[in-house]
Amino acid sequence: MIDTVIFDVGGTILDESHEFAAWADWLGVPRHTFSAVFGAVIARGLDYQETFRVFRPDFDLTVELERRAAAGQPESFAEADLYPDARGCLESLKDQGLFVGLAGNQPAHAEATLRDLELPVDVIGTSHGWGVAKPSPAFFERVVAAGGGVASSILYVGDRPDNDVRPALEAGMKTCLIRRGPWGHILDPSTVAERCLFRIDSLDELPSLVAKHNATGG
Repeated sequence: MIDTVIFDVGGTILDESHEFAAWADWLGVPRHTFSAVFGAVIARGLDYQETFRVFRPDFDLTVELERRAAAGQPESFAEADLYPDARGCLESLKDQGLFVGLAGNQPAHAEATLRDLELPVDVIGTSHGWGVAKPSPAFFERVVAAGGGVASSILYVGDRPDNDVRPALEAGMKTCLIRRGPWGHILDPSTVAERCLFRIDSLDELPSLVAKHNATGG
């Protein structure tokens, strides 16, 4: 049975297209060029920040975030950046009586911003707030603890086979891979996807899948 559903944030409920475009503009790089390099970095299995270093070898994310904030261009997101299917999916799962949460790699400002959106969730966890980031096993230990402590009753939903699905499986959770955003399309190893309980293209699909799974006793 699934008692708890925990979602990754960026690329899963939050569309990061606007923010990627803002970084391209900040770096003075054509957006399509930035996107092409971003995809190449992901395909090579590198940290996404290597994209920035292609254009600015001395790039330091913390420093650049401070510079953007000082220039009146802080990294941010709002209701308009949520995927259209996100809020409805969360509400539907809550209506099933499930414990629902968010847990992702997010910077300092993100947790407060997510709370301000008043999403229908019971818990919000971020790498900054927890002091540990995906794909570290310690992050997923925090997910299990936040979700009630029984890994096998938790479904973790994410767009990344490497940062989301694989470590969640290793932590004993059930998993759902959503194929959207750059990681969801570029990285899709069958060895990971085949181990997912669900593999979807839209969050609209998820509530009925969870309900059917629980109705049949898991």
